[in-house]
Amino acid sequence: PHPQHTERSSSWAAVDLKKERFSPCHDRHFPEGWRALGLEGAEIVFNPSATSRGLSAYLWQLEQPAAAVANEYFVGAINRVGVEQLGDNDFYGTSYFVDPEAQFVGEVASDKETELVVRDLDLAKLREVRDRWQFFRDRRPDAYSPLTAP
Repeated sequence: PHPQHTERSSSWAAVDLKKERFSPCHDRHFPEGWRALGLEGAEIVFNPSATSRGLSAYLWQLEQPAAAVANEYFVGAINRVGVEQLGDNDFYGTSYFVDPEAQFVGEVASDKETELVVRDLDLAKLREVRDRWQFFRDRRPDAYSPLTAP
């Protein structure tokens, strides 16, 4: 069973980690990793990051929603806030969840304050989107096999 949250809470529900995957920080820039997780049956992919202001704020709002659409799953985009004690990196937060239609689920988190972002994800939407778009059914890996060769 998946957790269903509608508001902030101090209690946690158990998460079935059979359909959840993690994609570390920098991997969000490469579509192959997102696709591999989708082919494994992911329903939600969490992308924890430590991304500083000025480096990729535009990509932060673009890449993860695009991956959610292309791979027909939810994405939890997680970024820290604050200034690194051992450097001058100013992390911009703005963590969010996005659905498989690239729509933000709830508000995007603060760019200055630490927040716990908890959202109610409509997992029935996955079946609706997957039945409508059929991206995995209509794939043609034979047409791009040179891209996956070592």
